[in-house]
Amino acid sequence: MTLKAEEASNSDERAPSRGAHPRGNGTLAAAAPATSLSSAAIGLLRRFAPGIFWGTVSIGLFAGLWEAAWAVGWANPLLLPPPHIFLRNFALQGRFFSLATRMGNAPASAILLSVTSTIGITTIRVLIGLFIGFVISLTVGVMIRYFQIFGNLTLPMITLLAPISPVAWFPVAIFAFGIGNVAAVFLVFIALFFIMTLATISEIDQVNLAYLNVARIMGASRWQILFYVILPAILPGLFLVLRLNLFAAWMIVLIGEAIGVGSGLGQVVMLARNTFNSSLTFFTMTLIGIVGYSLDIVLLQVQRRLLYWVPQDAG
Repeated sequence: MTLKAEEASNSDERAPSRGAHPRGNGTLAAAAPATSLSSAAIGLLRRFAPGIFWGTVSIGLFAGLWEAAWAVGWANPLLLPPPHIFLRNFALQGRFFSLATRMGNAPASAILLSVTSTIGITTIRVLIGLFIGFVISLTVGVMIRYFQIFGNLTLPMITLLAPISPVAWFPVAIFAFGIGNVAAVFLVFIALFFIMTLATISEIDQVNLAYLNVARIMGASRWQILFYVILPAILPGLFLVLRLNLFAAWMIVLIGEAIGVGSGLGQVVMLARNTFNSSLTFFTMTLIGIVGYSLDIVLLQVQRRLLYWVPQDAG
């Protein structure tokens, strides 16, 4: 009788209370998401910290040399104002971004709205032109390689027009579409279309024949080979071409806006040139660089999300 009582007492001591299990499990369940979030944050920090650090050092070194040249008198502040001059008064520079804020004392909210809207107009033109150019050039390049007659009819013309600078298309854009957004988008499209089409053809020609032969042995049709073999093989290279031509598209749309295609950052640069406002020139150039760099980062992230089969360090 005493032995049984001792065993029962020991089992009661070893067994936790019924009310303790839910509290313990709840604590562990609550700690698991927090741990995963902290691990994800640490992973992102380790991934982006070196780029942020060296980017800050690079920009800081460039700005420091510029400021030093101004301090010793090598840079004329009227012609080459240092960063602390053209960046210290945002409202003074920002009021030139819109006709409504150039005259009088505009409120800070109106100036900020004019700057953001001007940046947004130029950015939207570039993005729409890049998207249309990428889709159409990819389609045309595939059709050239898949349909021989179509390729014989179009490839010589595309090769002939490819060396023509997009600047030469300005009169065509204005004659065909007038002054406005359509002409600016057309210029971005022209800047990308011919190069991207030829790049698509080159990427298709360089697809590994072993992939194609394996697909044929497995009974894949021509369209199955296109969607499951060729496109996954050529899209990484095409996205690289797209990212490289992003900066060319920016230059083209800015030149077009400066000449008179439409409002935007290009017209602000032209205004700064006409009024000999060097501070406004460098202020606008800074905004152009920041927005262009940000778009490249966004495009890189889109590439990594869409091309999930490509290793992360390959882009």
